[in-house]
Amino acid sequence: MLLCLASLVVAISGGVIRQAARTAGPATDFTFLYIKPGDGLLVVANSAYKAGLVNRAWHFSVTATQQHLETKLKAGEYRIQPGQRVQALLQTIIEGKSHYRRLIVTEGVSVAQLELQMTEAGMFNWAVYESPEEGSLLPETYFYTRGAAASASIQRMQAGMAELLEGLWQQRDTSLPFKTKEEALILASIVEKETGVAGERALVAAVFVNRLNKKMRLQSDPTVVYGITYGLSLGRPLKRKDLQEQTAYNTYRIAGLPPTPIANPGKAALEAVFSPAKVSYLYFVADGTGGHAFAKTLKEHNRNVSRWRKIQTNGR
Repeated sequence: MLLCLASLVVAISGGVIRQAARTAGPATDFTFLYIKPGDGLLVVANSAYKAGLVNRAWHFSVTATQQHLETKLKAGEYRIQPGQRVQALLQTIIEGKSHYRRLIVTEGVSVAQLELQMTEAGMFNWAVYESPEEGSLLPETYFYTRGAAASASIQRMQAGMAELLEGLWQQRDTSLPFKTKEEALILASIVEKETGVAGERALVAAVFVNRLNKKMRLQSDPTVVYGITYGLSLGRPLKRKDLQEQTAYNTYRIAGLPPTPIANPGKAALEAVFSPAKVSYLYFVADGTGGHAFAKTLKEHNRNVSRWRKIQTNGR
């Protein structure tokens, strides 16, 4: 009699476990489950329950234990589709199919701005991190998993920039006024910050190359801003008194290039610097359309400046 009762209990228990493994969670939308390194079975089960992925935490823990999977759970972040059964959820985790997040590094972003962007994402591990040099990062779209080392992502960006810059440097026109590829990188960062219009980059690059060749000061507003904020937003329009600031980056006061890049330039800006337009422009100013008016002489430039000021005053 006792033997029969024990068999019945085992049968019922086995049926309950099998039913738990087949039970779908209550979540009605895609849900993220994050398992930190070192999280044990009970912690993961409770996390799955709080996320709405299982109806009861024990559904997860008992199923994993019964199938001897409790030591095979892999750390990571998982994007779980709604209505997924406990068995399928477990399978996703033991296979380590982590969800990859996207980090968009825009052209012209500074190191300070990128670090702020990555910090606000709240997904990176900042242990053993050192800020990279300005201009050393290649703007691109990068993919990473939650908890990834920030330093690892930065190293990928640095490797991409180093490879691109080296390739362009090897194919450069040796008549360009750059002694090193670092100087070309500095100018590319200025071009990047001066215009967001694709068709203008080679023209803007030509203006600065021509000014360097003639030993003229670059007189670039973005360099002035960088000397004040070191890559963060100024938060206001540039003022005339700012142009008098004595910094190493104020190209109204210093000759030649500033000591470092002022941002991380994209591929197009770098290509423009290595292949500037064949024009004799020495000046440019905003034209009110989002682009710039270019000039060969100061007299022509002053007319363009006067026209731009009228547009500013009239609002059109």
